[in-house]
Amino acid sequence: MLKWALVVGVLAAVANAASGRTLLETARERSSDLRLATYATSHQVERLATDADFRAAVWEAIERMGITKLYLEVYRGGHTVPPEQLVQVRDWLTERDIGVVGGIATVPGGDVGVRQEGPLGWFNWQNEKTQRDLRRIIRASAPLFDRFIVDDFLCTGDVSAESERAKGDRSWGQYRRDLLTELTQSIFLRPAKEVSPGITMIVKYPQWYDRFDLFGYDTVTFPRLFDQVWVGTETRGRNTQRFGFVQPYEGFVNYRWLADIAGEKIGGAWFDHGDCAEHDFLDQAYTSVLAGAPELVFFNLGDVVAGHPDHGKVANRFGQLTDLAAFVRARPVTGVPAYKPPNSDPAGDMYLMDFLGMLGIPLVPVHEFPHDAPVIFLPAQAAADPKLYEHVKKARARGRHLIVTTNLLIAWPQGRELASAVGIDPDFVSAPLRATYRTEDGDVEMDLEAAIEVAPRKGDVVCADGARQLLLLRTAGNISLLNTHTYSQADFDAVGEVLLCPRPLGLLSLDEPALTSFRTAFAGAKPPTFKGPACVTYHPFADASQGDCVLQNFNDRAVEVGLTLPDDEVRRTFTIPPRDRVWIASERTR
Repeated sequence: MLKWALVVGVLAAVANAASGRTLLETARERSSDLRLATYATSHQVERLATDADFRAAVWEAIERMGITKLYLEVYRGGHTVPPEQLVQVRDWLTERDIGVVGGIATVPGGDVGVRQEGPLGWFNWQNEKTQRDLRRIIRASAPLFDRFIVDDFLCTGDVSAESERAKGDRSWGQYRRDLLTELTQSIFLRPAKEVSPGITMIVKYPQWYDRFDLFGYDTVTFPRLFDQVWVGTETRGRNTQRFGFVQPYEGFVNYRWLADIAGEKIGGAWFDHGDCAEHDFLDQAYTSVLAGAPELVFFNLGDVVAGHPDHGKVANRFGQLTDLAAFVRARPVTGVPAYKPPNSDPAGDMYLMDFLGMLGIPLVPVHEFPHDAPVIFLPAQAAADPKLYEHVKKARARGRHLIVTTNLLIAWPQGRELASAVGIDPDFVSAPLRATYRTEDGDVEMDLEAAIEVAPRKGDVVCADGARQLLLLRTAGNISLLNTHTYSQADFDAVGEVLLCPRPLGLLSLDEPALTSFRTAFAGAKPPTFKGPACVTYHPFADASQGDCVLQNFNDRAVEVGLTLPDDEVRRTFTIPPRDRVWIASERTR
């Protein structure tokens, strides 16, 4: 029988205080395991150059938070930092052994570029003035830095007549990806390397991964063209409209999916303070580390200086975060592969992986079909693979367990075959509706993609629509069908949202026995390892048979969870405090 232990992180701030050391000194020693950084916007960089009191406050924050790298923005929203100020701040930091990276936020303002016609304040990249102005800024600033990052806004939603003419017969998504792939080279990469041949150019993706394909973030060409890839893991408060009802698991999904694409080019994770109440900022740090990030970039420097309720928690748990980062590097988090090819259309499965992860299902997104996996999740995005039928046929012949969604079966010409395999009429159509799922605490509205009426079988999860019993989940043999709907464009339009989850979903209200049915499906129709309420995430490490994992409780109450391993018949139970986590390590891996 395995022996397990709850690994308690070293309270680094307390230890440092006792020894008279700053967290910065400890952070420098542990930088090969985990580096903490922050990003200064253009106005903050200018203030660093001109305001001695602000510089003193920045240095205090650097020591307090263990910051060993600063990103210095050269331009944002019409404001360009003069080169002499950039050099002054760069040298001030370098003299203090703080790493420096240049950066740019490509958003319009003043007389720089042309603003798009569309709902967000992005550039019209088709316009020659935008291209000319940004190329000039890059040529002037690239010689000042060895490394340079392009922030979140390498995207466009422009629908001007100019862009529509250039689009031609292409879809808006294809046109925008083609446009920005070309401009990435002509505006950023070639000019930067002409004036600074050894410079490392970095692209930073935002976190809205299931909308990348629509607004120009190409996930095939960008990782190939840029030297490194940074990833947004900002999820903020999951129960508010301000930045969307984004679930914490989204940061893990986004980082792991882009890391799967970028390979050795993958770099750090980037998250912010916006809409972060107590615990939200720390949650982002842990999720980023669990995804494999060797560097955490805090946006932005002004918020780091101003302070946040979680800053002390990050400092206190720095030892545990760095230990966990080192552990993850040797034993990455594993789980059920969720197949999302690059630039794929999510249909009604948009951001579904995030919500399933919040049910304690350990999904790990992949960009190529996972042939060797015993259990494979195939949402609508998988339909982008022209060889999907061949892959599925071979997987079924090998006895793999497949979890498919109704959205996949609708989008995929061969979907009827799998519909019949689970015993439903294959002629269903997409007609999103809300049905009633009954819990002990009351009725919950559940979003379904299709009205699939069934006579319930053992193990089915069903919802009610009047007298009709509508399928939510069924497992038959080595196929499971998940009939969920997340979001359509109408959901975004209803609340004026463009990028992020526009409303909460009833999926997070699932209780027993439905949770066990979901987890059993994703365990390949076997008893699941993990047992607990919704909004607890389960992150098993490589060679999960050892039992090593991290469990994160995103509920505002303490929860009891249980784990059972194949070679250990006893279920171990643990209590996780509200908004906290436990790291469970077997004796063999400690």
